[in-house]
Amino acid sequence: MKVLVIGGDGYCGWATALYLSNRGHDVAILDSLVRRHWDSQLQIETLTPIAPIQRRIQRWYELTGKRIELFIGDINDYPFLSESMHQFEPEAVVHFGEQRSAPFSMIDREHAVLTQANNVIGNLNLLYILKEDFPDCHLVKLGTMGEYGTPNIDIEEGYITIEHNGRKDTLPYPKQPGSFYHLSKVHDSHNIQFACKIWGLRATDLNQGIVYGVLTEETGMDELLVNRLDYDGVYGTALNRFCIQAAIGHPLTVYGKGGQTRALLDIRDTVRCIEIAVENPADAGEFRVFNQFTEMFSVADLAVKVQQAGASLGLKVNIDNLENPRVELEDHYFNAKNTKLIDLGLQPHTLSESLLDSLLNFAIKYKDRVDKDQILPKVRWRR
Repeated sequence: MKVLVIGGDGYCGWATALYLSNRGHDVAILDSLVRRHWDSQLQIETLTPIAPIQRRIQRWYELTGKRIELFIGDINDYPFLSESMHQFEPEAVVHFGEQRSAPFSMIDREHAVLTQANNVIGNLNLLYILKEDFPDCHLVKLGTMGEYGTPNIDIEEGYITIEHNGRKDTLPYPKQPGSFYHLSKVHDSHNIQFACKIWGLRATDLNQGIVYGVLTEETGMDELLVNRLDYDGVYGTALNRFCIQAAIGHPLTVYGKGGQTRALLDIRDTVRCIEIAVENPADAGEFRVFNQFTEMFSVADLAVKVQQAGASLGLKVNIDNLENPRVELEDHYFNAKNTKLIDLGLQPHTLSESLLDSLLNFAIKYKDRVDKDQILPKVRWRR
């Protein structure tokens, strides 16, 4: 299948592009490379040294003989997006190409506006080009479990059946996002659902949990193919951050009590979930929602797991409970459903001690690249 991966230079996008290429799909990457620019602006770097995208793709071809086409530009530029789509003519579009950090979106007005303009308008442009010229192309859009928030009822997969005043209906599950970034994802979901309903597009919205890990079969093949691994307070996510903090002897930064429960998955499951969605497309007019995660843990539980895994490697790992910079419930009910991808063939990787050992050893390998000034959170929701 011809698959266009928008945002293919990023953490999930790069791993996905290589994975799909390795399994015989004809893959192209479209990316503005703006994430590299934002890193420069914020004076942060990924733990791993990332080669230029052209060199990464060339190395992939040298190792596998498989070509990945590259389009460098912004999907907010409609003429560029249209030209790229017509040149490649995809049968499926995997859309990772959005500003993905909640803290980034909460820095100030400028970053909130940038996040929503980049994410919502780019997604709208994509919907219009699909409607105008690629109505049968399947959109696989990366959403987030953060759209749901932490309701005091079970989280269903996209929809909920309710009874009210003697009548029953199945409606989109209520959204309670926790940042301007998460709000942008809610707007995307609503716009995609609307486009499917009125234009007959086909789309799968993947509400993904927090991704951990760095190595897939493909990104581990060569140093030039290595994936990014963020540890800073803006782009780093809980488990990856904890492993890097443990590797350099920094106390693990648990926000508040650590009772926040979240859905998580291994990056190897991310790429498999994308493959499942691509190879099992939604019907015309269908807006399909999958909750893309494998397990649920509290932040405090993750810290303890890293502490224990670190001890087995001879690391002394302490845990610090910091004042929570976010506005969120720290003790809450959280029970989300995730059966649809499993029903379609996902065989999850669970968070094991061996995986944590691998991630910790990976962090130790690159620990000299860590800028300790970037570890503590600097963005506060109430600022």
